[in-house]
Amino acid sequence: MYNILICDDEQDIVNALKIYLADPNYCLMEAHTGLEALETAQNTELHLILLDIMMPELDGIAAMVRIRETSNVPIILLTAKSEDTDKVLGLNVGADDYITKPFNPVEVAARVRSQLRRYTQLGGGAAPAQCLRVGGVELDDREKRVTLDGEPVSLTPTEYDILRLLMQHPGQVFPPKEIYRRVWKDAPFGGERTVAVHIRHLREKLELDPNEPRFLKVVWGQGYKVMKGRET
Repeated sequence: MYNILICDDEQDIVNALKIYLADPNYCLMEAHTGLEALETAQNTELHLILLDIMMPELDGIAAMVRIRETSNVPIILLTAKSEDTDKVLGLNVGADDYITKPFNPVEVAARVRSQLRRYTQLGGGAAPAQCLRVGGVELDDREKRVTLDGEPVSLTPTEYDILRLLMQHPGQVFPPKEIYRRVWKDAPFGGERTVAVHIRHLREKLELDPNEPRFLKVVWGQGYKVMKGRET
């Protein structure tokens, strides 16, 4: 059973999402303000949060920042088409994905399944033992753990999946659309910017100087790669 929190100040939207996500394996909870979402996240084991950006008392971005202080639970932002700046900000501070209103029911269900699968795999420890090392970065896929020079690094499930993909193929350039297709398991329409934000977030966690990365490189006009050996 997966505990899913739906947080939106409009009851009609909450009700619609409950219909889209009707599934015997989902326990659907609701909140209507950022403070309610924060309180639920602090007192309940959640497996996914659908979080509206524009809400009273505490907006979705601020609530997410507070939640991220103690939890890597997947968070999907609920946004309006006019909130492009907020989408990027949300991805920067810890969102795993976003869904734009008005919702496509099939898209909502697919994105929720994708994030739940990733989160379960990250915490389940059922994968075969595998340890990837590139430079000072080590990824243990058995324990779902990443370290930098021996120190643990906290990654969201999405960040972990992107890093694992690139570390499994050091030196290989992956276009943003291909990263999106492999990690999100979805058609990459408009996904390039989402990937770019997650890459930047990874750099902030793994690079001594994110503006001059030595580990996670961009190949202009082509995509991203993890450096192979002592390549510079």
